[in-house]
Amino acid sequence: MLIVNIGIRILFLLSVLLIWFMLVYQFVLTVAGFLYSREAAQEKRKLDKHKLPLPGVSVLIPAHNEEMVIERTLQFIFDSDYPKDKLDVIVLDDASTDATPDLLDRCAKQNSHLRVIHIPQGEGGKGKAAVLNRGLQYAQFPLIAIFDADNQPEPESLRYLASQFVMDPSLGAVLGKFRTLNRRRNLLTRFINVEGLSFQWIVQAGRWKLLKIATLPGTNFIVRKDILDEVGLWDEEALTEDAELSLRILEAGHTIKFVPYAVTWEQEPENLSTWIRQRTRWARGNFYLMQKFMSSIATAKNKKLAIEMFYFLLLYHVFIGAIVVSAFLFVLGLLGVVSIPVPGPYLEVWLMAYLLFVTEVALMLSQEDNEDSFANIVYAMAMYFTYCQLWPVVVGKAFYLEFIKKEKRVWAKTERFQP
Repeated sequence: MLIVNIGIRILFLLSVLLIWFMLVYQFVLTVAGFLYSREAAQEKRKLDKHKLPLPGVSVLIPAHNEEMVIERTLQFIFDSDYPKDKLDVIVLDDASTDATPDLLDRCAKQNSHLRVIHIPQGEGGKGKAAVLNRGLQYAQFPLIAIFDADNQPEPESLRYLASQFVMDPSLGAVLGKFRTLNRRRNLLTRFINVEGLSFQWIVQAGRWKLLKIATLPGTNFIVRKDILDEVGLWDEEALTEDAELSLRILEAGHTIKFVPYAVTWEQEPENLSTWIRQRTRWARGNFYLMQKFMSSIATAKNKKLAIEMFYFLLLYHVFIGAIVVSAFLFVLGLLGVVSIPVPGPYLEVWLMAYLLFVTEVALMLSQEDNEDSFANIVYAMAMYFTYCQLWPVVVGKAFYLEFIKKEKRVWAKTERFQP
């Protein structure tokens, strides 16, 4: 019994220490992200004042059964301020069975800068990575931009992204910021909006400021075509093909830059079942990345890859595991099943962690117009007890599917909703 009690105490203390380690690391990233927001705002003003000569860009848009959103997305793409003679838009109709093919053919007749590639039944439906690999052969320009079929990029977004390669030709890829189009639809989308903004300003902006690394999202980014040729295109086994490509670009020694003022708006899940399916795919995708890249860290040209993989390890294995353990022991303690006589101001420690979480989110929301509202602060306070507690469930489900059931990885797009 003594050994058991000592083991429980050690487990409890380790979980508390690991949780606080990640909280402190997140705070450091938050401060760095805040500082970078000032640099980015200054850079944006320069680009608006002195517009640079722009290179040609091929825009790839994968589309599988996107009749609900694809026309609006194309309208936003062509309404951008990018020179039309340097814009090559290619929509990849991935074996759609709804009205998407007809809608795309009609749009192509109305716009000479749009090309539609129809992938027939039996050849398509193999996931986003496979579609992009197939579509890349049709790209005319050396820069490849990726947008999802539900996106509404702001008019300057593509110009801001492409300008980065003019200012720094050594960049391998650049990514912009995504915003939640349907953020006011319900409580879930409001939580997702706060989460998305916080993640981008803390993790993406913070890592760029400190380490000069960032991770590509699934949309609103540009990558050099010669980089894709060098690292080997998209991995069709990866469920998070964007993050997987990011790690190979970093592994090859190239830089990925975060450009927060290049903004696109996108739909997010509006019900819990869709959210769980999407986030489970993300978690399984990151488990795949851990298995694929951990062995190559020591030989990577970019040693910052080790930090990136360490972050993945802490987030999906250690940090969430520590949360589950501490919560489990806390509940057992309340029920009187176990006793944890470890002296310490643990209530005060928990309150400090909670206040730090809310403070970080509030600081990041202040970077966006009309987002640092009292309502959003309340949502952030509520998220800690509700939305954030769903992540261990999602990661646990992903772990079961990936390592215990060993279910085949199948890429599935997120369900669309009426605008």
